[in-house]
Amino acid sequence: MPTDLVLLHAPSVYDFREKPILCGPVSDQIPSTPVFEMYPIGFTSIAEYLERAGYRVRIVNLAVRMLNDRQFNAENMIARLKAPVFGIDLHWMLHCHGAIEVARLVKKHHPESRVLFGGFSSSYFYRQLMEYPEIDYVMRGDSTEEPLRQLMDCVRNGREPGEVPNLVWRDGRGEVRENPLSYVPTDLGHVMVNHYANMVRSVIRDRDLSSYTPFQGWVDYPITAVFTCRGCTQNCTICGGSASTFRQVYNRPKPVFRTPAEVVKDINQITRFSKGPAFILGDLLQGGEGYAAETLRLLKEAKIKNRLIFEIFNPVPKSFLEQMSQSSPDFCLEISPESHDPEVRKAEGRHYYNEELEQTISDALDAGCGRFDVFFMMGISRQTPQSVFDTVDYCGYLMEKFKGDKRLYLFIAPLAPFLDPGSPAFEQPDKFGYHVLFRSLEEHRQALVQPSWQYSLNYETDWMSRQQIVTTSYEAMMRLNRLKGEFGVISAATAQAENNRLKAAQEMAQKIDDILARGDNEELRLLKPEIDRINMSPSTHWEELKIPVGPGKLRFVRSLWSWVTGRL
Repeated sequence: MPTDLVLLHAPSVYDFREKPILCGPVSDQIPSTPVFEMYPIGFTSIAEYLERAGYRVRIVNLAVRMLNDRQFNAENMIARLKAPVFGIDLHWMLHCHGAIEVARLVKKHHPESRVLFGGFSSSYFYRQLMEYPEIDYVMRGDSTEEPLRQLMDCVRNGREPGEVPNLVWRDGRGEVRENPLSYVPTDLGHVMVNHYANMVRSVIRDRDLSSYTPFQGWVDYPITAVFTCRGCTQNCTICGGSASTFRQVYNRPKPVFRTPAEVVKDINQITRFSKGPAFILGDLLQGGEGYAAETLRLLKEAKIKNRLIFEIFNPVPKSFLEQMSQSSPDFCLEISPESHDPEVRKAEGRHYYNEELEQTISDALDAGCGRFDVFFMMGISRQTPQSVFDTVDYCGYLMEKFKGDKRLYLFIAPLAPFLDPGSPAFEQPDKFGYHVLFRSLEEHRQALVQPSWQYSLNYETDWMSRQQIVTTSYEAMMRLNRLKGEFGVISAATAQAENNRLKAAQEMAQKIDDILARGDNEELRLLKPEIDRINMSPSTHWEELKIPVGPGKLRFVRSLWSWVTGRL
């Protein structure tokens, strides 16, 4: 059967295999490598929705295939694919270089096909995207499944898409037209109905697990995300998914929640093909105490065996943590206080004190929490280098207070490389003490190919320059690793391995600065093998974040049988 839509995920920088770029610790706490090969979950909901409507959709993760196989030729793969529409995600701003380069290759080999962009960053930069002649459509908004179905109907029937909501498009005369951003559903029951089941069916149908793999190493660690809502109740200063951004960029006045039954159904589907952990995205309490209680009640009834990871945006009552424990014994929890300093935290939109944070940690561990991850950040408003080091000292205080409990994991990372376009700080930098250095899409694209992450940073603050953010980040991360090693939270060997990598990166950053000052491009090119070893070293915080899964991580036979019997 012919394919109607191919969804392509590009690497952050398209030619990352050729360019010498020191990426820095920008992806140390997420599944992706610095190539950012993880595609957005919206790919899966779009594919499932359109397949229910009679369209055939294929996902091709170019980034992960380029990463896994040095000989893989992405351009040849694009040339072999056939479809009237190619969709490319520009969800995270980090893909603005790779996404547009892939669009150019699609047009080169398929001049008659239409190129469609979507995702959060596409919605923000939609007018600038349409200045690139390779791009025919931009679909705006946070829920594009139904508008995309309408667009596919127009393409199939040869009609102009003048009535398709949320669409920006180029008409037959080459003029750009903006349809109203009017499709903002307040009920998500029609999407994500069986998107994980559809993924399994698609892998089997296309016989191409490599192209559907979410990120490098997923087969060995199949962590899966479960969305609870679209939108957010919080208005964090640095976040491109804040409440104000949703209002202003995606036209969503308030969050819309999936029902507790839909959330639990997703998790049940995951257990049929994977033993890996399921990460429930979004604080359940955003939907209210009743919503959270009902979700936890259904989880308890379902008796899920996979480890569940919950996130909370603020300290929570002990009773809520006890409900979590009853619903998911050995549950995992995440919170991001950003700084030890309540004033810095408040400037970022988080309004609570350390005593409340510590009480929640204590209550969670008492309730049986299997691990509690706490994330701090560097480079934010009101934060000096000394404030960052004081945060590291506070981490030491927490480890001492909780007697080196190996369930408590503490992390710190820089806000890098970009302050999110659309975030309150990006839109009102003077108010929050930021200095935004790049405003346009093309400026961000060119920043990504700079030889060191210091020059990719799109901001400074009143309290730290870009150089200070880089220097402070390396020093603070190494200090924290040493503390975790001393308290036995991680092994001494792990702490040393992580610090060896950070030290090598720090020295490489200085070496690149010296080379740039001399203007010696050949010397920079010769450093690429060493830069790649640093970028791709496994000694990162992500290894600490992995939860033991055990053998038989993916249930291939069970997945195949469930697909055959229609019970996935």
